[in-house]
Amino acid sequence: MLLPLLLLPLLWAVSLAEVEGYQLSVQESVTVQEGLCVFVPCNFTYPRYNTTDLTSAQGTWFWRGANKVQGAAVATNKRGRKVQEETQGRFYLLGNPQSYNCSLDIRDARKSDDGKYFFRVERGQGRSWTYISNWLSVHVTGLTHMPHILIAGTLESGLPRNVTCSVPWACKRGTPPIFSWTSVALISLGPRTYLSSVITLTPRPQDHGTNLTCQVKFPAACVTVETTIQLNVTCAPQNPNIGVCLGDSSGRKEPPVHVTLTEGGFLPG
Repeated sequence: MLLPLLLLPLLWAVSLAEVEGYQLSVQESVTVQEGLCVFVPCNFTYPRYNTTDLTSAQGTWFWRGANKVQGAAVATNKRGRKVQEETQGRFYLLGNPQSYNCSLDIRDARKSDDGKYFFRVERGQGRSWTYISNWLSVHVTGLTHMPHILIAGTLESGLPRNVTCSVPWACKRGTPPIFSWTSVALISLGPRTYLSSVITLTPRPQDHGTNLTCQVKFPAACVTVETTIQLNVTCAPQNPNIGVCLGDSSGRKEPPVHVTLTEGGFLPG
């Protein structure tokens, strides 16, 4: 009979939590790549002792090891609560604790975000509960996605073409990425969207086989990725009788000069 007696306090504690209605539903683990975002659905229950509980609900997410009373939060809707500088502007309590929703949104993920987190709710006068039995583990991995480069049509010498670099896998909720283009060809910046950049490229015969690189930096996460392609330039005859290509500069060979154009964060109009 010794074993049942040892288990009795544990069973009593679990039963008490269920009776009192302290429940939190959140996935145990989420994985996100550096610079990207992840939304974590979360719901909880908490006993309503009076009708004022709903109007005074305040929720807070903490990093494991933080002081739940005086420590800095990673995300909260409580006025006056100190928030860690490392997560400020990147971690958001999107759920409304008044509706028993504790959903967390993580943006511009950093390697330093890797760890465990817990949720705490405060309601009414002096009533609070910390859900220390329901940890949320966040795993941040390296960014493996690469930019996509798309050329509109065939590259013909002397004829301008639009080239688009996009990161459709990135997060619009995060900080806008910074695009940089590098090439020896003649390029100029075109229109910009939140997750893409366009250049106008006017190729010359000597640009055939040279590289065009699009580099994308996610500034809030300090991570950079890039894609490089080789230009395949065909000859658009200017004078077919003598075989001169449009855009050819009298056959003179000059040392290639790499030009880098950088387009900063996107500001919607």
